Amino acid sequence: MVDKPAMSLEDFFDTTRDDVENKIIATISDEKIREILHGGKRLRSLLTQLTFKACTEGKETHEDYQRSLEGAVSIELAHGASLVHDDIIDEDSERRGKQAFHVKEGIGKAILTGHRMLAIGFDIALNHGKELAKIYVDSWNEVVNGEIDEVDFNKDGIKQSKEKSLKSTIFEAYNKIIDLKTASLFSSACEAGAIEANMSGEILKVFKNYGREIGLAYQLADDLVDLANGELIDSVIIPILNRLEDKPLKKSPLKRWEIKRKFAKNEDKIRQYYIDEIIDHVRKAEDISKSKHIPNSSYKQLLIEAPSYIINRMLSEINITV
Repeated sequence: MVDKPAMSLEDFFDTTRDDVENKIIATISDEKIREILHGGKRLRSLLTQLTFKACTEGKETHEDYQRSLEGAVSIELAHGASLVHDDIIDEDSERRGKQAFHVKEGIGKAILTGHRMLAIGFDIALNHGKELAKIYVDSWNEVVNGEIDEVDFNKDGIKQSKEKSLKSTIFEAYNKIIDLKTASLFSSACEAGAIEANMSGEILKVFKNYGREIGLAYQLADDLVDLANGELIDSVIIPILNRLEDKPLKKSPLKRWEIKRKFAKNEDKIRQYYIDEIIDHVRKAEDISKSKHIPNSSYKQLLIEAPSYIINRMLSEINITV
């Protein structure tokens, strides 16, 4: 039986976010890195802490909790570094309502600062044990591979496999980018929280899958918001149009006006596709959170509530609720 939560999920997230912010200030002395980290939603860190609490049932010591928060800082550093590099690759001039770091400080300094963030994050992870250090390296490797796949797609499109149709190959490439670039870090964050709580065995797989499903839903929701706001990024819109159009699109001849026309023609279908996929991943995450491997406590109920809460906060920008 799952216990009734002592506080709402929103209150838990608000309190924990403050704790994460304080730990960032206490851990990171570099003002430029603090500037990069400022203003983030802290979703991955919040899930790390929720996972940690669900495993300890809230009976951890103050020292245990502070150590878990320090581990969350390493996740924020890795995520922050990925955003700095993303903005350079995508030539974005803004991030979190202010000038992107590379615009303000220059590309060279931005790249090197991103590298420094990764090094500091890895040092924290290593101090927390080899298992966490391996998760850090593996998840960053997946993020980089996802970035490379996206860059290749936006530059050259996708080459058709001999075994599969162009439609199938393009859509698989899209799903792979989402999985590597976004879902992998959500997955690692949840697994790391369980490891910080000294868990091992099957429960680590449970939380890894839980985080991945939330990450997939989150990126799909993010893409839907971008599309609704008129951002027709090739690596997003080309695969979706290929999924819905009768004939596969050949990327290279398509002009921007053609993409806009096809998007307008399929807008309702695209919206419904995203909603259906997001709901599917949210429900899968909810089902995973009910696993018998997770101890029954009030935090287990918050785990169940978290997927829809996180995704609906994202979708509220375009007035959609799942």
